[in-house]
Amino acid sequence: MAMQSLSTGLISFQQWAHLSTDAGHIYLGLVIFFVIALCHQRQLKSHYAIWAVLGLALALELFGARHDILERGYWRVTESVRNILHMSLMPLLIWLSAYYRVWRG
Repeated sequence: MAMQSLSTGLISFQQWAHLSTDAGHIYLGLVIFFVIALCHQRQLKSHYAIWAVLGLALALELFGARHDILERGYWRVTESVRNILHMSLMPLLIWLSAYYRVWRG
């Protein structure tokens, strides 16, 4: 019951903000990365921030896979890989740029 209300709330938020699910994944990954990087001393070079984004992306997709298997009878693997890439690509690029000092300063 709680998961259904959470899902309904997320869908209504996406409709209110005029976001697609792909954009929602991208923004969620960036928000998680920046919040954890802000709390950590190394900021954008924080290993915790990038691992949190990757862990959250995997956890959300495993939960989505459970839903797919129970509802459809099979797991949409390519869709899951695409969602993981959407959520983690931008934070990974920012983290790599900061870690290897692409921006001098």
